[in-house]
Amino acid sequence: MVVIVGLMVQMVITGQQLIQNARVRDIMAQQSAVETAVMAFQDRYHQLPGDYAGASDNIPCDPSPCMNGNGNGHVEAGTAGAIHEEILAWQHLYAAGYLSISYRMLTGETTATPLNTPRNVFGGYLELGYDANWGYSGNGATRHNIKTGNYVTAAVLGEVDRKIDDGQPGSGRFQFSRYAGFGAAPPAGGGAGACTDADTAMASWDVKANYDNCGATTLLY
Repeated sequence: MVVIVGLMVQMVITGQQLIQNARVRDIMAQQSAVETAVMAFQDRYHQLPGDYAGASDNIPCDPSPCMNGNGNGHVEAGTAGAIHEEILAWQHLYAAGYLSISYRMLTGETTATPLNTPRNVFGGYLELGYDANWGYSGNGATRHNIKTGNYVTAAVLGEVDRKIDDGQPGSGRFQFSRYAGFGAAPPAGGGAGACTDADTAMASWDVKANYDNCGATTLLY
């Protein structure tokens, strides 16, 4: 009986590890695919997807014509009635042939949906944007980055970081990104909400707590 119980426990642990490994591979593949698509789009059109001001003339969108970005060199979230370029980017990439799944943005859309934005394996929406929402909270640098989307566990992000970067959420090209109002460091008084063990450049992924609403980002520029 003891041997049987031991084998069952081992099977459960092995199964959980296989699931986590598959999720790690999925996050890695998404980040790599989007980065490749963005670079290819920029190489062809000399502007970034979402920001591309000549899309209506040069990309066959459905519905037609393609909406244009403002062409200022930054993929920006829309404010004061401006187009949400971080959403439009996915339609530009698909219509130009750099994504295999169709994404469509209609005039006036301001929020991510399954029809206009890809999601990660946990259900969080990816985002291509130009902001400072990466690294620790003291970071003030604004850069283009590809966010993984939230709902990812700290353990999965930590493993992705180790495989493709330096394993540290506050340094390198793959870094922690704040989602759902949660910061990097544990909340005052403790409790859930910590994706990393500190809010500094020297932090580590809080794999022990393994909070399940974390996100990260790949820095582009």
